[in-house]
Amino acid sequence: MPQLFEVPGWRVPSPPKNTSHAGKTPKKRKRPTSDGSKLLGAEFSLEKLMDKLKEKTEDKSGDTRAKETTSKLKKKNKNNQDKSKNLQATVKSKEISRPMPLQRKEKQEKRHSLEASSQRPTKRQKTQHAAKEETFFRASSPAPEPMEEDLTPLQITMKQSLDGAKFRMINENLYKSDSEQAHSMMKEDPAVFHEYHKGFRRQVQAWPTNPVDLYISQLEDYPGKTVIADLGCGDAALAQALIPKGMTVLSFDLVSDGAFVIEADACQKIPLPGSEASPDSSTGEGQVVDVVVCALSLMNTNWPRCIREAWRILKQGGELKIAEVASRIGNPKDFVSLVCSIGFELRSKDMDNSHFTLFEFKKKTRSTKSDKDWNKIYGMASVLKPCEYKRR
Repeated sequence: MPQLFEVPGWRVPSPPKNTSHAGKTPKKRKRPTSDGSKLLGAEFSLEKLMDKLKEKTEDKSGDTRAKETTSKLKKKNKNNQDKSKNLQATVKSKEISRPMPLQRKEKQEKRHSLEASSQRPTKRQKTQHAAKEETFFRASSPAPEPMEEDLTPLQITMKQSLDGAKFRMINENLYKSDSEQAHSMMKEDPAVFHEYHKGFRRQVQAWPTNPVDLYISQLEDYPGKTVIADLGCGDAALAQALIPKGMTVLSFDLVSDGAFVIEADACQKIPLPGSEASPDSSTGEGQVVDVVVCALSLMNTNWPRCIREAWRILKQGGELKIAEVASRIGNPKDFVSLVCSIGFELRSKDMDNSHFTLFEFKKKTRSTKSDKDWNKIYGMASVLKPCEYKRR
């Protein structure tokens, strides 16, 4: 019986007869090895072909990923390079210029002259140069004050007001401090001393009479050998007027002018010979001074010590001349009593002037005093009031 779908050249072998398994259900028929090897080879080739196709597909996908990764890396590297270039440009723009190499002097001068001729200085360079010149000028010499002839009337008035304000401030501070504080202030800034006396001279010009001028006219009639001590002399007007006439004037103040004025605190120690009273001598010993002048100089809160120093340096019977601002003397009797308690007696008093009062004392003998007695006298310094000014 012919088989269905029989193909020429193909033949399916008949199933083998199995006699050993009679009565049992036959197992699935297996193809013979010889004929089935071709089919298995074809299946294996197909699987191998599929594997190769799969591998190629995976290789392509891997290459794609690698290409994407490579492109990303290249892009990132490019960005990093751009950033580094920008950073280098920034650093170069902020880099401080290095000094020029050393050159010969002739070349340097030539280069500087060429630069100066070819380039105009900038506004900033002009400002810096002007500032350097101003600093050098200030360091080398004090700034001169403008002459009043060069000022307008309004500027003169404003300058006088400013000078007056400076004088009032310094004057009030001196009246409210002791001599040690005033001495320290003057030593730290000698300009304060000159500012004060400049303002003082301007103020005295408005007075009917200057007490220093009165003392000059009185003392120029004294004998030529008279020794005068000017305590708190200021600009030493007394010495400058009397020394050319053969008088001996010793001028003391907190600041020396290098010529007439000796630096000394008259309320502490005057550098002149003389001793205090002792049981053996009620007038002291070694004095050389005939006249002591205190013209508007009893300013500090410890001014009674200056009167004590005047007694120490004065000869027996020597004169003490005091000129004081009238507004400071609350009760003239209290002031006279304090001075007399130190070892003086009043000879005359002149209150005719509207701005100041003149006192003249004579040195007398005195007994020794204890520290308690001196402290009691020092505590009476308030009989002279400090000069105070209204705030403007």
